[in-house]
This record gives sequence, structure tokens and C-alpha cells, in this order.
Amino acid sequence: MSHLLWKTLVLSPVVLGVTVLVSAKAVATELASFSEDPKVKYAQTEAPEAIGTSLSIKTEQPKINQQLFAQAKTDGNQVLEQVNRYSSEGKNQNSLSQVTSVSQFSDVQPTDWAFQALQSLVERYGCIAGYPNSTYRGNRALTRYEFAAGLNACLDRVNELIATATADLVSKQDLATLQRLQEEFSAELATLRGRVDSLEARTAELEANQFSTTTKLVGEAIFAVTDIFGGNTGDANNTVFQDRVRLDLQTSFTGKDVLHTRLAASNAGAFAQLDSAGLPIDTGEGKQTFQIGGDTGNSVSIDWLAYYVPIGPAQAYFAATGGIHSDYAATNNPYFEDFDGGNGALSTFASESPIYRIGGGAGAALTLPFGSGGSFLKPSSLTVGYLASNANNPGINQGLFNGNYAALGQLNFSVGDRFAIAATYVHGYHGAGGGSLFDAGAGLGSANRVVGTGQANTLTALDGSSSNSYGISAAFRPSDKLSVSGFVSYHDVTGFGADDDYEAWSYGLGIALPDFGKQGNVLGIFAGAEPYAFNRPDLVGNDVPYHIEGFYKYRVSDNISITPGVIWLTSPGQNSDNDDAIIGTLRTTFTF
Repeated sequence: MSHLLWKTLVLSPVVLGVTVLVSAKAVATELASFSEDPKVKYAQTEAPEAIGTSLSIKTEQPKINQQLFAQAKTDGNQVLEQVNRYSSEGKNQNSLSQVTSVSQFSDVQPTDWAFQALQSLVERYGCIAGYPNSTYRGNRALTRYEFAAGLNACLDRVNELIATATADLVSKQDLATLQRLQEEFSAELATLRGRVDSLEARTAELEANQFSTTTKLVGEAIFAVTDIFGGNTGDANNTVFQDRVRLDLQTSFTGKDVLHTRLAASNAGAFAQLDSAGLPIDTGEGKQTFQIGGDTGNSVSIDWLAYYVPIGPAQAYFAATGGIHSDYAATNNPYFEDFDGGNGALSTFASESPIYRIGGGAGAALTLPFGSGGSFLKPSSLTVGYLASNANNPGINQGLFNGNYAALGQLNFSVGDRFAIAATYVHGYHGAGGGSLFDAGAGLGSANRVVGTGQANTLTALDGSSSNSYGISAAFRPSDKLSVSGFVSYHDVTGFGADDDYEAWSYGLGIALPDFGKQGNVLGIFAGAEPYAFNRPDLVGNDVPYHIEGFYKYRVSDNISITPGVIWLTSPGQNSDNDDAIIGTLRTTFTF
């Protein structure tokens, strides 16, 4: 009978959330933290509201889309967890044992005002079980349904005592009181029984119709109307309607790990920018997150295949393709970063520090916690990772170790509950034949510029080059309605030939106002300098290319958001002779 009381204590929140669960047709628990895109990092498992936690190491799974990292822990997730607990009750004999003495409750003291009443229910009638962790939680609010369920358990226990000839334990006055209570709560008891039956039927329906017991599908579709204005650049481009779709199959084998198999299709390409003479500018400035993959004609491919798994106290990350450093390293840019999804900043520059765009592909990473943390300095962590751009190619100067690679090391600190900071170092090797510094793993000879000017990106060394990059990122949340974040990065490139060395800088600062105008909305303003380099031989331009961006994400519903925004680029290509460019975008994001 004690199981019935425990079951009803669990059941109440389950009933409240079951409508959300069934309508969403969720087939597995949401694996946590890492916001609003299917591609999520493992180290950042909390919603961006909790800035301090963006650096901490969690044992839950990556949050998806702030479905997993704004929803972070959704009602459907909580409901399904309790459904699983309810349906598996009795399978684990150690999950709940009958309490025979009130002293077995760790949170009940003899000085509590209800101690004697509880003692009678536990020791005289044996109809109170408590929670599996030996607590009673007497200060918790109780619904009439929960009280009715507890009353029913006591009535059943009394009937059992009477039937076993132990009726001397029950007085006539007790029986009369119990009978009156049973009559008063008869409606609640009947309703509760109906809800239990309905819950069991719906749970059975979910189990029968789920396509996999280990895998769930998380998707995102972006519709974007965008145009660029200003001088020759504006004349050379037209208004476009672009799209990108990502379908992420998230598989868990133990409940703590997650395998991401993501399919993607897109027809989104970046605008062409022209100089004062009408010639193309070699730059990645102003590129938007949904344009990273380029125009593939909406052909479908696996653009990310990665596995997150805890190993002891550490969190491990393995990427077979499409991995980038921000998958596993904390970037400290809440509300702006959405892992290149459709609910953060518009541009790649405002989303995260350019240091995380150096290299990518296949490899592994590990995040190790250290320090117990006190009242001021919270537990910290060390993140190390290695990604190779052409790890699958067995050719000369290719492969996992002989081709282009980038190795990252990062120290993460949380100071108090509202300030987080990270120090990052990335060493890269870039093979002969040139390429781009900020290529996100495009590989040898690629002209892909994810962010920054041509002067900061172009690797001209015929014999290859190496790079050493240093960065600091920080986030501060002075109140629940304000978040400030920023970064600075320095990049030192050494060519293995003559006159191939150069240095590049980048910095940015963002202010975000969450829940601006409505819960779930975000107003964001970000400004800084995209990666730039001075005094490079044969590369013209010594002006700082400033980037100013503003956007407003309006949450239409839990699954739809609309984001209008503007990006203003000064001195494109590091040349003030080039007209400023202004990009206007209206982005609609569907998550499911």
C-alpha cells in the first residue's frame, strides 16, 4: 500500500504535463545542454540564462536547441522521466522500502509540530512510505489529489488490519473519521483513478508508436529573406530567399551518452562584396550562420557525426566529421551563440570568438573538472581537443596527423554565479598550397572564409605554415534581464617560406536583453572588429573593419521564432575606400 502513496506523489506533476508530452509525440527523454539548434556542445548543458554554468562540467547530455540548452529542461522531459519512473516501479526492489519508524525520515525532527501525527501514521498504521532517499518533505505543498491518494492508502491499510484480526489497533472514532474523509474526497479519488488509467493508456501508445527506443529526432528549418546594400556591393546583389534544414538523430545507449547523426540541406550562400573599382573583395565579413555550409542546392548530406560520453568525472567528445571547437569548448557568449543555429545572432562573428573557427573536422576532446570551488570561485575545468580537417584522406600530407589540424587547450573558470571567463590557446598546422586560417575545417587549399577579412585568412605559404592563437572570452550577468559578453583574440601565423608571416587581431562585445517585451524574446547588440591583419605584402588594406549588429528574436511559440536584424560593415576588406555594406535579414526559425 505504501507504493500507492509514492506513486501518487510522483503522479501529480506527471498528470499536469502529460498533455504536453502526448501532443509533442516525444519518444525519448530530452538529452540536455547544450540551446536552440540540434548541434550542441557537451560542456554547456544549461540554458544561457545561467552564465556561470556555461563553463561547468555536467553529467547530463548536451542540450538541444535550448530545447535541450530557452527550454533547457522542458516540461515534456520532466513528464517522460516521471512516466518512466512510474512504469518501472517495482522492478528495482531497492527503490523504495516500507518505513517502520518515523526516525527513519532524515528530515523529520521530534520538535516538528506534526511529529506525533506522522509517528502515528507510520508506526501505528504503517501507511506512510516517504521518498526513496529517506525524506518526508513535510514542507512541500500538497494537492487534494495527493492527499486523497494518501488517504486511500491509509484506508486500505486499516482494512488490511481489520481483515488480519488486528482491529484492536483501530478505534471506532478513527474509523468514523476515516469514513468521513473518504466520502469527502470520493470525487478526487475517482478522478485520480481515471487519470492513472488514462496515463497508462497514453504511455502504452507512445511506447507502441515510437520509431526507436534509443533515438529521437530534433529538427530545425530556417527561412531567411536577406539583402545587402551599399555602393557597388548593393548594386551587384539582389534580395534573396534562402533556407537551411537540419535533422539531428540523437541516440543514447546508456542515458548519459549521446550520438549525433545530423543531416543537412541548404541553398544559402553569402553575398558577393565589391570594392570601389567593382572588383570582388576576398572576405568572410558579414557571413551569417545559416550560410556556413554554402549553397548545396538543397542536396542532403551528413554534415555532423559526433559522440559525447562521460568517462569518469570527465566528458569526452569524438567527432567523425563536421566537428568544430565550439562543439565541446565553452564560448561564453550566451544569447548570441546558438551553435550556428537559427535562434542566436545573425552572423558567425557575433556568435562566437573567431578562435573557435580555426580548423575542424574529425578528432576528439576531453573536459576535466578540477577544484572543489568555494563560495566565490566555483569548480573549474580544463578542456583539450584535437581536430583534423582531412582525417579521412590517406593521401600524402593528409590523414589524421599529417594533414591540416588544430589543437585547442582552454581553462574555464566560474566566479560566483554570474561571471564566467575562459583562456584559450589554439595551435594549428596548415599544409602547403595555401588555404584559410578561419576555415572551420574546410581543409587544404580551401578558400572558405567563415569569418574575417582576406588579409587575416589567406595562407600564402607554398611550404605550409603554422599558427598560434590566444584568446580570452568572458560573460557577465548582472541581472536576470541583462547579459554582457565579449572576447579578444590574437593570431600569430608563421610561414615556412620567406615573407609569409603575419599577425591578426579580433575583438567584440555584446549586450543581450533576454525576455525583452515577452518571455523568450531576446534583444541583442554586438560590435567589434572581425579578424584583420596589417601590412601584408601584396594584400592592400590597413583599416580596421568594424562590425556592428543588432537583432531581435521574437518568440512566436515554443517552436517558432522570427528574428529581424541588421549588420553594418565598415571598411570591408580592411579598406576605407570601399563603401560600407549593410545587410538586412528577416529570419524565421522552426524547431521540432
